[in-house]
Amino acid sequence: MDAEILHQLGYGLYVVSSSMDGRYNGQVANALMQVCAEPAAVAVCLNKKNLTHEYIRSSRVFTASVLSEETPLPFIARFGFRSGRDVDKFEGLDAMIGSTGAPILKDFCTAYLEVEVEREADAWTHTVFIGRVVGAGILAEGVPMSYAFYHDVKRGVTPRTAPNYVKHHEKESEVSKYECTMCDYIYDPAVGDPDSGVAPGTAFEDLPDDWGCPVCGAAKSEFEKVED
Repeated sequence: MDAEILHQLGYGLYVVSSSMDGRYNGQVANALMQVCAEPAAVAVCLNKKNLTHEYIRSSRVFTASVLSEETPLPFIARFGFRSGRDVDKFEGLDAMIGSTGAPILKDFCTAYLEVEVEREADAWTHTVFIGRVVGAGILAEGVPMSYAFYHDVKRGVTPRTAPNYVKHHEKESEVSKYECTMCDYIYDPAVGDPDSGVAPGTAFEDLPDDWGCPVCGAAKSEFEKVED
């Protein structure tokens, strides 16, 4: 099977959050979908190793904050490539606590859902949590981010714990690209790293010495040239 076909499937991009024992955590997720209209219900698929999975299984609630296309890559990295076991992902952010007790992000988000989990299904390395929507709201005008936009425009990569993770390399270009060995982010000189002030056309060798991977924060020394 050609696993690249999975990239043809449509996904959104969300921060799914929950609470446990007075603590909050969230993660980027793309496997979120509506499963029923009456009652309004959605499902999200999360890796069993993730801390957010642990929180949802304990509290039986979660929120889904819809990311906008304006969301900078470092913000996505905060929730997508760092563990809540190591950092407080919500520190310093504009968030509110919903009726379920789970946090709702307001920064760079267009809308949110609040969900009470009623069912779950085992999916090998993941769990599918299914629940009723008990709250929802519009936060700001904007275009919700799709996974395709994130991948092609924001130059992100799919975490290895995502349901549709497929390791790949970018096609060769005239100017060498470099791959982060920690998270597989590809630095493309043609795109640069605008969120970090690196203009398009900047070769990897010309990046500042203190530049780090915009996804996971790894140093330049952790990058390797992308070969054929």
